[in-house]
Parts: sequence; structure tokens; C-alpha cells
Amino acid sequence: MKAITTFGTALGLALGLATASWAGGETPSNPEAKVYFVNLEDGATVASPVTVVFGLSGMGVAPAGTEKENTGHHHLLIDRPPLGQGEDGADELSYGLPADEHHVHFGGGQTETQVELTPGSHTLQLVLGDLGHVPHTTPIVSDVITITVSE
Repeated sequence: MKAITTFGTALGLALGLATASWAGGETPSNPEAKVYFVNLEDGATVASPVTVVFGLSGMGVAPAGTEKENTGHHHLLIDRPPLGQGEDGADELSYGLPADEHHVHFGGGQTETQVELTPGSHTLQLVLGDLGHVPHTTPIVSDVITITVSE
């Protein structure tokens, strides 16, 4: 019986930690909100530069630094693990998204972009960030899609 109780306690703790690690920052999100790619789908073959149109429902878009309920701005993750995973995944959820070649910020409230990508396979994911580039609680993220850029 003790083994079952210990296992149950360990399982509960692990699930609690997993849930906490997906919490994001302090800004609440609308539980119905969704972010998605308007013009791209998983498996698409495209030419570079790649036009990427961001879709959002259930919340609004506002520039970085704007403190307004149920708003945020877009970030495009390129060729990296899904949000919250990988070497810096936990930091991204708690402290915000870095700005580099794998994390492109659209703090002006932009809803589309053109991205130069080399020929080959690339992964993309959209993430909505709050006024300080931190994912909301609960994070609003798209599915990760894989596209192929033609020669």
C-alpha cells in the first residue's frame, strides 16, 4: 500500500510541475483564444521569401508595451522546438521570448510578414506574447507546422 501511495504522490507532483511549467507569465489569456497560420498549412511547399499571415481569434492584437486586457502581439518561432521545450523552454514561459533568428518579434502589432528561408525543411510556430513578450497564462500557441522551401 505504501508503494501505491508513494507512486500516487510522485505522479501527482510530476503532473503539478508539468502544469506549472506550462503556465506562462502573469497576464491571463482568454481560454477560447486561438492563434493560427492563415495562409500556410503543415506540409506546404513554398518559395522564399515566405509570406506568413497570422490569425488570431478570441483576443486582440496590440503593440508590445500596451496594457490592455485580452490583447497581445505575435511572435514567430522558426526552426526550434515547440514553445516551452528545448534548452530555454522554461525560461521562455516565465521570462519572455528572446529576440534572435529563431524568435521573431512583431511588437508593432503586425499581423503578417515575409521571411527569407533557405531551401529545405523548416518548422514554424506562432506564439502570442503579452505587453512584455511573455506568453500568457495559459499560453496561446499555434500547432507547429513544417514547410518546405523550394530551390
